[in-house]
Amino acid sequence: MPLAKVISLMCLTFLFSCQNDAPLGTKDNPVKLYFTPSVDADTISTNSKDFINFLEKETGLIFKTGIPTNYVAVVEAFGSKRADIGVMNSFGYLMANDKYGASAKLRVLRYGHDYYQGQILAHVDSGIKEVKDLEGKKMAFVDPSSTSGYMFPLKIMKDAGVSPSNETFANKHDNVVIMIYQKQVDAGATYYSAPAEDGSIRDARARVKTQFPDVEEKIKIVATTDKIPNDPFVFRKDLPQEITDKFIAALKKFIATEKGRDIFKRIYSVEGVVDTSDEDYQSLRDMVKAINLDTENLVK
Repeated sequence: MPLAKVISLMCLTFLFSCQNDAPLGTKDNPVKLYFTPSVDADTISTNSKDFINFLEKETGLIFKTGIPTNYVAVVEAFGSKRADIGVMNSFGYLMANDKYGASAKLRVLRYGHDYYQGQILAHVDSGIKEVKDLEGKKMAFVDPSSTSGYMFPLKIMKDAGVSPSNETFANKHDNVVIMIYQKQVDAGATYYSAPAEDGSIRDARARVKTQFPDVEEKIKIVATTDKIPNDPFVFRKDLPQEITDKFIAALKKFIATEKGRDIFKRIYSVEGVVDTSDEDYQSLRDMVKAINLDTENLVK
């Protein structure tokens, strides 16, 4: 190997080593904040920039964001220490906690609630009126690790003794709605939030209402699930407490501002956060056991 190339490789190795040894929160080793891709990645990326700038100003730390292509990739990022903090879906947290010791410290608020639900939707032309009518139908789900877009609706179906003829995972809640609207599938599962006081919808159908103004007339709710604890902010097992405390204080300060609330509403329909702990997710663990979900195959 030419001497110049050897020297070049040695320099790169030295630089990489230095970056790894740099204090967490510095330019060479930023705090890595991951977002679960439950909505469009561009929406998250665009709206999170002001949040990151605020975090860096408040904490004196440098942050870097990551938006993986699927839910489980966020979990795996905790295992490889590519993620220090993550905004996760509820079941993803259970996996990150079980396998890598990550801990939930905050839980988001939506429409005044610290919980949400799942729903089973169907096209009005599908002939589906109740859960038993899903037998042999084509269905779209969000992701195998999505609580509202797969697991809780799956429990409803298992309890009713029905199975679809075909299952598709669409990755995002709005994609499920679109597939039902366009009759690519007969039914599907997404998140559910109760309508506003004026009657306007706030479930996953609302995400495509601009594109499909008649979505409420074309897609109906067949069933809603039990309550699910809202998405947590999750922290790596051995993350320094000082960084955890600084992040939590800065996040609470940011989301208390009008601009902060507006940004988080655009990202995840979040209007606030409350303190939480692992115990708040025990009911979800019990449900996972009830449907005999093979969690080992979800995280490799």
